Amino acid sequence: MQSCIATKDYEKPAVWNDAAFNTHNISQDSVAQPVMTWKEVFTDALLQQHIQTALENNIDVRVALENINQANATFAQGKAGYLPTLNVGANYTHSVNSINTQFGRILGQRQRLDQFDITGSLAWEVDVWGKITSRKLANEASYLQTIAAHQAVKTQLISMVASTYYNLLALDAQKQIAEKTIVNRTKSLETNKALKDAGRVTEVAVKQTEAQMLSAQSLLLDIDNNIKVQENAMSVLLGMFPKGIERATFSSQQLAVNGVDGVSLAVLNNRPDILAAELGFRNAFELTNVAKASFYPTLRLTANGGLQSVDFDKLFDPTSFFASIVSGLAQPILNGRLIRTQYEISLSNKEKALLNYKQAVLNASKEVSDALYTIETNMKKLNLKKQEAEAYSTAVQYSQELLNNGMASYLEVLTATESELNGELNVITTQYNLWNANIQLFKAMGGGVE
Repeated sequence: MQSCIATKDYEKPAVWNDAAFNTHNISQDSVAQPVMTWKEVFTDALLQQHIQTALENNIDVRVALENINQANATFAQGKAGYLPTLNVGANYTHSVNSINTQFGRILGQRQRLDQFDITGSLAWEVDVWGKITSRKLANEASYLQTIAAHQAVKTQLISMVASTYYNLLALDAQKQIAEKTIVNRTKSLETNKALKDAGRVTEVAVKQTEAQMLSAQSLLLDIDNNIKVQENAMSVLLGMFPKGIERATFSSQQLAVNGVDGVSLAVLNNRPDILAAELGFRNAFELTNVAKASFYPTLRLTANGGLQSVDFDKLFDPTSFFASIVSGLAQPILNGRLIRTQYEISLSNKEKALLNYKQAVLNASKEVSDALYTIETNMKKLNLKKQEAEAYSTAVQYSQELLNNGMASYLEVLTATESELNGELNVITTQYNLWNANIQLFKAMGGGVE
């Protein structure tokens, strides 16, 4: 029980008042939006395997775990502050006195003395002002902060693995489009060579078709390179040397969540970074209590006892026992300025910790809002991009027919075919952006880690 004189009981700071923040018109159902676990959000079996591997092997996660072990050791030490300290020692002393001392001159000779002792010392600081309790609570907050930091690392890791995985799927889909485009443009090149021989098109049309085919081949090389780079990045996340990554197809993926209308601010409490920031404030709060309690006297009880004898054979005799008990009350006087300086610094640290906590909440609310808007935008955009790609595909067919009938120039065909390729690639990019926005929402809402 902390003293109400020197220390204060911790109360979680209120940094928001609204039940929810509006990204759109929030329905009552969405206000209590639950935090889904990563297995509920990412249903792809291969992706789940990769995430599990990353959680087990990733270097950053293992470093964070070691930080927890260190904090736990400090926390255990802090809990021992309530207990008395006990020291036991055994000593043997052999002394020879000088003849030139007052005592030596009286005896007229050197005196040799052997002394044996076994001494125990017990010391205990009474927690009158709550200083020891506050220090323990500060260590506890620091320990819990490392756990929250560990969770934050895991949430970040899950998000990065998922994002990289879907990027690979998107690149695979784009590769298929590029390969299909190369096949089609190779056929178009052969067709235009035949049309040139028939006098229907000029050599310019042939060369332009050849240039488009070479451009598609160059695009394929870039995609292949990006795939290898992303596979290397995924391998590092998995804690492995670069290798190929087993994966499904982009078309087989289904969104577990297509966004929500809004999110309760209370959900942000699930975010490990916000929890860590709040625990950082709690640690600073308790250290302020410790600094304040230093103004008050320290009550310390010390007990000494043991066995002492000049003859070893009598060391364990009951007559060799000695003991003393001392209680002391120490009031700082001359170092008062130092204590006040430490207290003022602790107040400043507490205020900074509170500001960091508030900033973490603001950043979290922004990230959630950004993710929700991005999901909504990309869902609308995806529908438009699909229609756009279909329109470009139809345009290619029409322009080719018109060209074959001498009713269009080959420039129109070239423009339509290039637009068709870009349209198909843009559909894949928009699909990936939608997936990535859902990943960011998962992360922004606390990223449910089991």
